[in-house]
Amino acid sequence: MIKSMTGFGRAIYENEGREYLIEIKSVNNRFSDISIKMPRNLNYLEDKIKKEILNSISRGKVDVYVTFNNNSDLGKNIKLNTDIAKKYINELRKLSKETEIIDNINIMDISKLPDVLNISLEEDSQETIKKELIIALNEAIKSFIDMRKNEGSKIKLDLESRIKLVSDKIEQISDISTGLVEEYIVKLETRIKQLLKTDVVDEARLAQEVVIYSDKCSVEEEITRLKSHVFQFLNLVNEDIAVGKKLDFLVQEMNRETNTIGSKANKLEITNLVVDIKTELENIREQVQNIE
Repeated sequence: MIKSMTGFGRAIYENEGREYLIEIKSVNNRFSDISIKMPRNLNYLEDKIKKEILNSISRGKVDVYVTFNNNSDLGKNIKLNTDIAKKYINELRKLSKETEIIDNINIMDISKLPDVLNISLEEDSQETIKKELIIALNEAIKSFIDMRKNEGSKIKLDLESRIKLVSDKIEQISDISTGLVEEYIVKLETRIKQLLKTDVVDEARLAQEVVIYSDKCSVEEEITRLKSHVFQFLNLVNEDIAVGKKLDFLVQEMNRETNTIGSKANKLEITNLVVDIKTELENIREQVQNIE
């Protein structure tokens, strides 16, 4: 089943006072681009998160948001930065003397200043947090992929409907082009007779002109290739792998063959059908840009 590159997934996991919230969203992109926003004390898990997501997708601009609230004492190691604290105190006392403000320095106030108190996680606790976060991550990825699949199934139905319209137009062109040569022969004979005012026509010369015309206006090869591309397209939309780039290439090839038919067309009906096909191919191309 094809998957859309647009999706959203969310999961929450709680255990013994530790709460993990993970949100994943993605939009179209030619390649895979994963951006993760998470607390600094969880930065050691960034590569692991990326690998888990890349195991499930192949393309898309993915944004991951990780929130972690640790209300337990698991592995918490509180460290007082004494040197920084003393510098704060010295500078505050200088400020007190210069401004004649009462020196009322409180140790609790000092502890709240940046970089005075640092909370780090012990290595043993990091492994526990990693396992718990992966539980939340896997749930978020599942929700995320499910949405991409649902969107993909809708796109698939639209693509199949549009490619059928293209296929029908191709058949119409094939039917019309079949009688072009015979029609041309009749018109050419009539025109020659009118110009020369005679019923005698040089059959050899006429055959030569017919061959030249047939070579110029024949679209049989283009139609055969278009039918082949349509067949491949329908097979690809039923594949369970990333097919977006392959479908995009096929649409380009179909557009190229259609342009060739348009340049050879000597009949208004074919020209109109070419315009219809190109319109549908453009709609298909826009949808294909959404496929992984």
